[in-house]
Amino acid sequence: MYILNIETSTKNCSVSLSKQGEIVVLKEVAEQNFSHSEKLHLFIDEIIKQAEISYKDLLAVALSQGPGSYTGLRIGTSTAKGLCYALNIPLIALDSLAILAHKVTFTDGLIIPMLDARRMEVYVAVFDANHHQKTSTQALVIDENSFGEITEKAYFIGDGAPKCKTVLERANFAFLDDILYPSAQEMAVLSYTKFQNKEFEDIAYFEPFYLKEFFTGK
Repeated sequence: MYILNIETSTKNCSVSLSKQGEIVVLKEVAEQNFSHSEKLHLFIDEIIKQAEISYKDLLAVALSQGPGSYTGLRIGTSTAKGLCYALNIPLIALDSLAILAHKVTFTDGLIIPMLDARRMEVYVAVFDANHHQKTSTQALVIDENSFGEITEKAYFIGDGAPKCKTVLERANFAFLDDILYPSAQEMAVLSYTKFQNKEFEDIAYFEPFYLKEFFTGK
């Protein structure tokens, strides 16, 4: 029961193969210049070969649906859709911030994953210690008043968090600087749960969760 997991919402190009919620093989690299178009298909081929299985052994493909990098999400989505079409297997979509939140395993406090959306804006949501989402996902411009209603311990993670550290200096806030990107490592349990519950996407009509419109620079 193998599921291929694809995470391309940030600079981290991450792919894993999982079996019944357990990681079998993981390959990922986070580079300053996005390398998804060059590395994603190579990583997929490599982990299939390393696991000594064939593509026909896959039961589903799971991908990070966003929010995150427009280009990264498009590449991940087109790859996942192509595999699902070719193999006639279901597509599973997971929230990028939920994947990132699962990197934190503390038993108390809140988890606040932030993905960089340029300038002082971040994609953000609040999760409890059991990884249940408590707020809607939003694009938020951070200032000194942000999260002022939070009085309990809160752990900020993600590549959007470092730029907010000096603005959000409070005794109950902690910034975990070593947790920057979502990874296909944490997708294994999440995708297996959705597979068991038959929570599949319509392959033809599925679109990534961009949250904001895409604008190109001149």
